[in-house]
Amino acid sequence: MIETKCSLVEVTDAPLFHEKYVEFSGDEGAGAISTFIGVTRDNFNGKRVVRLEYEAYSPMAEKKLAELCEQMFSKWDLLRIAIGHRTGRVAVKEPSVVIVVSSAHRNESLEAVHWAIDELKATVPIWKKEMYSDGEVW
Repeated sequence: MIETKCSLVEVTDAPLFHEKYVEFSGDEGAGAISTFIGVTRDNFNGKRVVRLEYEAYSPMAEKKLAELCEQMFSKWDLLRIAIGHRTGRVAVKEPSVVIVVSSAHRNESLEAVHWAIDELKATVPIWKKEMYSDGEVW
């Protein structure tokens, strides 16, 4: 886990509870707290998904997540950011990723959350294996 005054990032094999990240992101100056919770769904491309499995080199992934927070602070007028990502087995309906951003006004936090999930998927070294009822795919 990397925690600063205004950001918290962690890659963990423990279940993610969004309340932890919302609590961290709270600020007296916040008029908005925007969240994204990515969960495992039970299907993909017509196949039945039974679970996902994530692997990461956590220190490197957390460093990259911290860099994303720095970029977000430079792009938008934000107050606090919290990002958590799971590793290991993640069952259907369980969260794989939680992103929470607070700002004085909703537009900044909504845009930042949208940008963050796209950038996380494109740049953070976390790998996903999809486990189907009839096989698996990295």
